[in-house]
Amino acid sequence: MSCVILAMAGLLVSPQGAALTVKDDRGVVIRLQRPAQRIVTLTPHLTEIVFAAGAGDRLAGVARFSNYPPEAKALPVVGDALHVDVERLLSLKTDLVLAWRSGTPPETVARIERAGLAVFVSDARRLQDIGGVILAVAALAGTPAAGAQAAAAFERGLGELRAAKRQGRPLRVFYEIWPSPLMTVSDGHVISEIIALCGGINVFGGLQPLTPEVSIEALLAARPHVVLGGSSAETPLAQAARWAARPPPLSSLPVRYIEPDLIQRPAPRLLDGARQVCAHLDSVRAARR
Repeated sequence: MSCVILAMAGLLVSPQGAALTVKDDRGVVIRLQRPAQRIVTLTPHLTEIVFAAGAGDRLAGVARFSNYPPEAKALPVVGDALHVDVERLLSLKTDLVLAWRSGTPPETVARIERAGLAVFVSDARRLQDIGGVILAVAALAGTPAAGAQAAAAFERGLGELRAAKRQGRPLRVFYEIWPSPLMTVSDGHVISEIIALCGGINVFGGLQPLTPEVSIEALLAARPHVVLGGSSAETPLAQAARWAARPPPLSSLPVRYIEPDLIQRPAPRLLDGARQVCAHLDSVRAARR
């Protein structure tokens, strides 16, 4: 059953006798003779996905900043998406590494593979991709039932958000992911998809980089109705005070903080971040009537 769902999600998984054959988002086929017993993740969102897939007890190591669920903080750290300690991977007797295509350089993946380790590379760029990654990880870890349950719960929550009726004209949204330099997201980022889902328009959606830098002059010309987002570098109060000190009319814009870990990690908790975005846009929309 899970093989069919995975194929529909664009992640082909098929058993070959006792072995597992999985095609990742690079189009590379990964073959495991048995479900992975010692998994290492190279990004925090993949750590979250492993736990969601019911395979948290298979984690041997994690990426820096893996802070959810709390059990992840007790696991050995092997580096991050950019800098990986391959010797540590080997010492942990790793049999599967989970990497992020948008964050882990190809040369890092190649170096790990040259060390003889299997690497599954995912790249969930859309909300609909997340369920497929959960299912793929669950298949690789031998926890397909738990993965199917988690993927189904995510799809149900996503369906509820899509079914909500939003009144009025779309709000023009500036989404801030970092304060200095001022950075936002383009339409290639899942955050922009969430903004649209919640009845907003990303004012910088048409830019080419995934996370472009923008100037105050460009922001003034974009004429946003609301500022959403936030970074781990400051508190909601500090963010609000910073925007209040901007030149008008930016200083009078409503500013709403979104917990970064809930919206910038393509994992199941993204639903919580999406609910925050929708609630904030609904409140701003109501105030404008």
